[in-house]
Amino acid sequence: MFMKTKKLEFGLLGITLASVLALGGCGKEQGNVAAQEAPPTATVVPGPDAALITVDRPEQYPLAAATAHQAYSALSVTAVVTTDIARSVPVISLASGKVVEIHARLGDTVQKDQVLLSIRSDDVSGGFDSYRKAVNDELLARKQLNRAVDLYAHGAIAEQDLEAAQATEDDAKITLETTTEHLRLLGNDPDHPNFIVDIKAPVAGVITDQEVTNAAVVQAYGVNPFTISDLSTVWVLCDVYENDLPTVHIGDPADITLNAYPSLKIAGRVSNIGAILDPNIRTGKVRLEVKNPGVMRIGMFATATFRGQKLETRAQVPASAIMHFQDRDWVFEPTPDRKFRRVEVHGGDMLPNQMQEVLSGLQPGQQVVTNALVLENTFENQ
Repeated sequence: MFMKTKKLEFGLLGITLASVLALGGCGKEQGNVAAQEAPPTATVVPGPDAALITVDRPEQYPLAAATAHQAYSALSVTAVVTTDIARSVPVISLASGKVVEIHARLGDTVQKDQVLLSIRSDDVSGGFDSYRKAVNDELLARKQLNRAVDLYAHGAIAEQDLEAAQATEDDAKITLETTTEHLRLLGNDPDHPNFIVDIKAPVAGVITDQEVTNAAVVQAYGVNPFTISDLSTVWVLCDVYENDLPTVHIGDPADITLNAYPSLKIAGRVSNIGAILDPNIRTGKVRLEVKNPGVMRIGMFATATFRGQKLETRAQVPASAIMHFQDRDWVFEPTPDRKFRRVEVHGGDMLPNQMQEVLSGLQPGQQVVTNALVLENTFENQ
C-alpha cells in the first residue's frame, strides 16, 4: 500500500512539471509574437530651416557690424484716426416730410448754409395756415382798437372796453410774431409761400455720416440726416497694453506715422487716457489730439511712438540692411557654415549718414548683410 502511494505521488509530480514547462513555452512564444507586431521606434528627421539662405558665393555680400546708438526710450503702439467728437455737428430737421432731393453725399466737403436736403412737409402747410389766420386776426383786432379809441375819445365807451380792445390787439400781434418765426425756423419766407423745406449745413466741414436716402421720410427731431465734422483737428486713438500704461502721461508728446504715408511724421500730444480697459486684449485707449496736415482721413491706421525720458543703448545699422516684408522688418546674419539667417527685427527712426536704429532683435556688435534686398532677390532667382 505504501509503495502504491509513492508511485501515485511521483506520477502527479511528473504531470505537474510537464504542465509548467508547456505553459512557460506558450508564454515565451506569445511574447515573441507581441514583440514582432510592435511598431518600429520613430526616427525624427529634422526638416529644412526656412530662415536659412544658401547662396553660391556668400563672400560677394558685404557685412557690417551693428554699432551702439544712444536714444531715449520709446513705446510704439497701433492707432486709428477718428473724428473729434467736439467738432462733429449733427444736421437737424425741424420739419417732418418726404425727401424730394439730396444735394450732398457722404464724404462731401460742404460750406456753412449750403443746402443739403429738400423735403416736402405738411408742417409748412400747417404753419402757413396758422400764419394767415394770425394776419387776419391781427388786422381785425387793430381795426377794433382804432374804433375803440375813437369811441372812448367821444365818451361813447368805458375805459375798460378800451383796455380790452388793446389787450386783444396785443395778443394778436404776439400770435402773428410766433407764427412768422415758426415759418422762418422751417426755412420758409412768410411773404413767399413754399411747401418745400431746405435743410442747410450749420457749419463747414466734411459729411462723416448720412442716414437718409431719396424718397425717404424724415421725422422732426428724429434721426439726424447728416453729421458734419471739422477735420482740421482729429483724434488718434491708441491701444496701449496695461503694463505699458505707467510710461504714458497726459501731455506727453508723440510721433505719429500713417501706414499710408510712412515717410510723414506728425506731431501729437496725449490729451486723455481712458479709464476703462478692453477686457479681451487688456489695452487702454490713449487719445492724441492732432492738427490735420490735410492727408489724415477717418479710419486710417497709424503707429504712435511715445518718447520717454530715459536714455537706452540700441543698435544701429545701414538702412539698406533692413528689409521690409509682409509688414515686418528683417535683417540677414551670417552663420559659421557660410550661410545667412533671416532674423526679424523692429526698425526705428532713420538716423544721419543713411543709418537706421533697431529697437529690438539685434544687439551692437552683431554682423548683418549691408544690402538685404539684393540678397533676398538673388536667393529667389536661384
